[in-house]
Amino acid sequence: MTGKLQSRNTSLFFYHRETETTENFFGIYQYFFFLSILFLFTVSAYSQDTLYARSVIKKLTSKECFGRGYLNNGLDVAAKYISSELKRLEAKPLFSSGYYQWFDFNVNTFPKNILVKINNKLLKPGEDYIISPESNSLKGKFTMTKKDSVTYFSESGSLPLVLSIKKKLTFSVADYAADFCRVELLDKKEFKDIKSAEVNIQNKILVKYINKNICAYLDGKQNNDTMIVYSAHYDHLGGLGKKTYFPGANDNASGVSVLLNLIQHYKKYPPKYKTVFIFFAGEEAGLIGSKYFVESKVMDLKKIKFLVNLDLLGTGDEGIMVTNGYLHEKEFNILNEINKEKNLVKEIKRRGKAQNSDHYWFTEAGVPAFFIYTLGGIKAYHDIYDIEKTLPLTDYVDVVKLITQFVEKL
Repeated sequence: MTGKLQSRNTSLFFYHRETETTENFFGIYQYFFFLSILFLFTVSAYSQDTLYARSVIKKLTSKECFGRGYLNNGLDVAAKYISSELKRLEAKPLFSSGYYQWFDFNVNTFPKNILVKINNKLLKPGEDYIISPESNSLKGKFTMTKKDSVTYFSESGSLPLVLSIKKKLTFSVADYAADFCRVELLDKKEFKDIKSAEVNIQNKILVKYINKNICAYLDGKQNNDTMIVYSAHYDHLGGLGKKTYFPGANDNASGVSVLLNLIQHYKKYPPKYKTVFIFFAGEEAGLIGSKYFVESKVMDLKKIKFLVNLDLLGTGDEGIMVTNGYLHEKEFNILNEINKEKNLVKEIKRRGKAQNSDHYWFTEAGVPAFFIYTLGGIKAYHDIYDIEKTLPLTDYVDVVKLITQFVEKL
């Protein structure tokens, strides 16, 4: 009897131990399973952000948008795409007439196929050379004279022809045509001794070319009298001739994608303040769109708590730069404290006031503002190589996290 009871009690003891162990096992399993699901959900959510960013950047850098400039209707195609996304995301138009604020300016373009030969060798636009944006029309064959180690010229045509040898080809936009034609050549061995040049370059000034700022907003859950403003320019450089264009993936399709992702974020997590999103045109031509917006007084600038202007958001290997970081010490310290706590970007560098993007006119009008851009990574800038495929989006998600958390703490 005693032996049987002992055996039975022992069995019950092991049964309870096994049951407890099993329950603990399943409890631990459920805990880690929950964490795994949460992790996967978070990763999935952020991967969706980058997937959406890629789709936006791919569209804005496509041939259809043709460098988001002044040839082949590229800027207008980009504007229609952005406004369609705003409508899909249910962002409200800032104006009673819709999302657009129209303005115009003159711009010098090169719409027809261009020809450049050096020492009888036909060159490729964008790869071997670019036309200086202020250049005038010129056609003919020229004997070139060496002025210095990087400059050749000829005055035998209707206008002077200048050849400038550059370490990097960096295109831009001009609103006028000068009384000369300048071709910038990429520094190569074959351009060390230039004897002759043949060019066929035709410019066309587009007078009062219509541009549009695109403006939308989301209501604040607590306060619609105070505003947070996010901005990014969507224009770029357009193209040279009928085939060559400057895609502008990092500059600034990346910034546009961040603004659209921010709208998605705030649709899920409504902002405290009224939040305005401005996509500027005319930035590459000299901050024309943002200047027009500020001077038009369509918004009470005194109600803007803070403006965050975003450009070149496609890298981040070396951290970010904050223009106006020395101007707004308190806000910069908030940004830095968040990054120290969350370890989001490698480093936050800062500089003082600078007229280098669309925040500038707001700063001049007394609006507190940061201009944030990423550092490191690819070197493509204002050239044909700034494309979506090679844009790494290194710290894209973390930069967006940093920006949203910064605004929450203001």
